Amino acid sequence: MIRVAAVGDVHLGPDLAGRHRAGLHDIGRHAEVLLLAGDLTRHGTAEEARVVADEYRDLPVPVVAVLGNHDHHSDRPEEVTTILADAGVRVLEGRGVVLDLPGGRLGVAGAKGFGLGFAGRCASDFGEREMKDFTRTGRHSAELLAQALAECASGDPDVTVALTHYAPVDDTLVGEPTEIWPFLGNYLLGEAVDEADADLAVHGHAHAGTEKGTTGRGIHVRNVAQPVLRAPYAVYDLRPRERAGRGAGLEARMP
Repeated sequence: MIRVAAVGDVHLGPDLAGRHRAGLHDIGRHAEVLLLAGDLTRHGTAEEARVVADEYRDLPVPVVAVLGNHDHHSDRPEEVTTILADAGVRVLEGRGVVLDLPGGRLGVAGAKGFGLGFAGRCASDFGEREMKDFTRTGRHSAELLAQALAECASGDPDVTVALTHYAPVDDTLVGEPTEIWPFLGNYLLGEAVDEADADLAVHGHAHAGTEKGTTGRGIHVRNVAQPVLRAPYAVYDLRPRERAGRGAGLEARMP
């Protein structure tokens, strides 16, 4: 069994320095890895990124992250990524990594994602250049996730988790105004998860959404935005598929 902790949307800044860290003091007792589902900062500044770096530095478990829309706000995602990497946080965008953990080999496929909407209610590649740009960015974000999932598969993991900021399904957006769902998620991300036959997808972004959902093929999806969890992180116990049948067995708990 692989114990995966996950949280997103912590939105840290100098005034919150040390506050989230306090909830991580015993994470090594509960989990083998920590996944961060984006929106780690408020405005994507270097100052905020350094707060995030200090919050997750030198934890007893590996930390893997994707950035969110807030982390891009200042148009300095590369600098934010470098600051986090220097603290030992592995930031993924269109990349996959396989970690050898006590419970098995965990593949993490990371991509921020982007908006687009959901089947029958999504933006189309037609009309003004701005609409085409929005649609093409959404489609490209799903291609990046598919690329990351393929990289994970090449490493022969026991369990694979898709890590995004934007939602791959609309189940976990319930509670948010339906008018903004196209800006919160993208059905093509869910199709990439299904196509790769991943075991779990985690995302953030939807602060007023719902924790639990599934893809079209029944893969578990979890919204780990901190306002949804109301905890420092959630832990998902994943049993590798060779012992659990199709897809990993999943049990969830709060620390």
